Amino acid sequence: MDVIVPCPASTVPVMSEPERDDDGRRWYAVYTQLHRELRAQTQLQNQYYHVYLPKRRKTVRHARKLKTVLAPFFPRYLFITLDPTIDQWRNVNSTFGVCALVMAGERPHPIPQGVVEAMIAATDSAGLLSFAQNLKIGERVRLLAGPFADRLGTLDRIDDNGRVRVLLEIMGGPVPVQLPRGHVIAA
Repeated sequence: MDVIVPCPASTVPVMSEPERDDDGRRWYAVYTQLHRELRAQTQLQNQYYHVYLPKRRKTVRHARKLKTVLAPFFPRYLFITLDPTIDQWRNVNSTFGVCALVMAGERPHPIPQGVVEAMIAATDSAGLLSFAQNLKIGERVRLLAGPFADRLGTLDRIDDNGRVRVLLEIMGGPVPVQLPRGHVIAA
């Protein structure tokens, strides 16, 4: 049996004045219940909406063990395409796992054009949002997964096999760490 968790109205983000809507479909942000992004995605897809949930690898520490899991890139948010003049967008607010569409006044607030499309273009074959294409040797990077997750380092090398070498400052000196390319982003 599923438990429905209501979202307080004060936690739903409200944007400023809406952009002018085109006649076609646009991307909109959906604010979900805590840790219910996948549930909301499935329910919205069952209603025939086009949904995009950007994901990343995240290292979770529990009981002295490290585990890498897939997590939403933007916790509690996913993106949906719709045309508010044609689609019954109020149905989105009553979907399991959804708190509400991000609104501007009494209408859904569209995401600026090109933002979600750029994220979709940066999604790799595994469905993970990856900005690793823009990495340059010598720049500061943040590690996303592994025992050194959330640490900053300097990108030392990028090879053709999808691996990078990052120099971390540990115990007073640079220590090289080899990682998959998708486990680092520019800091």
